[in-house]
Amino acid sequence: MRILSFSSSGIGNFLKSIRRTIPSFCALLVLAAPVTIQAQFTYTTNADGSTITITGYTGSGGAMNIPASTNGFTVTGIQQHAFINNYSLTSVTIPGSITNIGDAVFYSCRNLTNATISNGVTSIGGDMFNECLSLTSVSIPDSVTNIGNGAFDDCPLTSAVIPGSVTSIGESAFAGCDLLTNDMIANGVTSIEAQAFEDCHSLKCVELPNTLTNIGYAAFANCYVLGNVTIPSSVIGPGDLAFAADDSLTNATFAKGATGIAHGMFAACPNLTGVFFSGNAPALDGYAGDGPVFSYDTNVTVYYLIGTTGWSNTYQGVPAVLWNPQIQTSDGYFGVRSNQFGFNITCTNSIPIVIEACTNLANPVWTPLTNVSLTNGSFYFSDPQWTNYPGRFYGIGFP
Repeated sequence: MRILSFSSSGIGNFLKSIRRTIPSFCALLVLAAPVTIQAQFTYTTNADGSTITITGYTGSGGAMNIPASTNGFTVTGIQQHAFINNYSLTSVTIPGSITNIGDAVFYSCRNLTNATISNGVTSIGGDMFNECLSLTSVSIPDSVTNIGNGAFDDCPLTSAVIPGSVTSIGESAFAGCDLLTNDMIANGVTSIEAQAFEDCHSLKCVELPNTLTNIGYAAFANCYVLGNVTIPSSVIGPGDLAFAADDSLTNATFAKGATGIAHGMFAACPNLTGVFFSGNAPALDGYAGDGPVFSYDTNVTVYYLIGTTGWSNTYQGVPAVLWNPQIQTSDGYFGVRSNQFGFNITCTNSIPIVIEACTNLANPVWTPLTNVSLTNGSFYFSDPQWTNYPGRFYGIGFP
């Protein structure tokens, strides 16, 4: 059972305290087959008699290229802990022939700066690069389908590109990556496990794919500079505290079809002002001990669309307001005035909107033009750039 007592100063420490702790590995390796030493590597022969698994390294360090084959044997595996605590390694290349990688292979290789994982490798093992405190660059090929628990925990990666071949990002996989500023997760990923990006204090932007169904417990907690987030319609299981203590989070949007919201999901987000829902009011799920959805959020308002159900004047303890802006086309202000195309937008008071434009409705790419809050229930928009395009279309949406 997890019990959380919220305080505005204590939630960050609580979330930090529940991070996975990785034990030091000091046990001697017991090999299943006799060790053979060839060049810089030790290895064992696999049961098929034609492939081998790397078990250790005897080289002097620096740049290490793991061979795809040696002595007529194909290298298909790396045993767990094979290069653990090796401070002499500075870079590594893993060949595509390797299909079986054990846990904590490069754990605490503290001078490892970059890793190249060749196409063909299917899995990044648990704790594979955990506490590689100099690892700033890694390439993840399209052949990888799984990123294991703690794979890059506490690595100083500056960016992460996760291909669509990956279906699951493991627990604490990128937790504590303090220099990670953006995270590109391609369509194909279905699950982001608990605390996967917790304590990524520089993470400004993350776009969640439309294939995502699960966001784990505290998955993006303590991401202090994360600005906005959109929950895709595919998500059916957001986790408790998923975005808790994200100090810079201002807006969150739930796409139509997203069916759940979790306890403490946006707790202690002091700058959160708007949460926008495209569909019906989602049901609350999770562990009640993790507190209300919007604990310590004093400025937040929920906005919902006309025609959706389950709403009243409050939702999960915060004000709920109908989001109802409309572009006026028959009030005499729609069209070209003073060489600028413009129109009035009206709605109830204090509704936040973004005005967007695109040039092709068949394949629209909407560009934000301006964000505004209709404090008096109306706003006149004009576009001085309208003559720069053969055709331009306008729309209004959630900010």
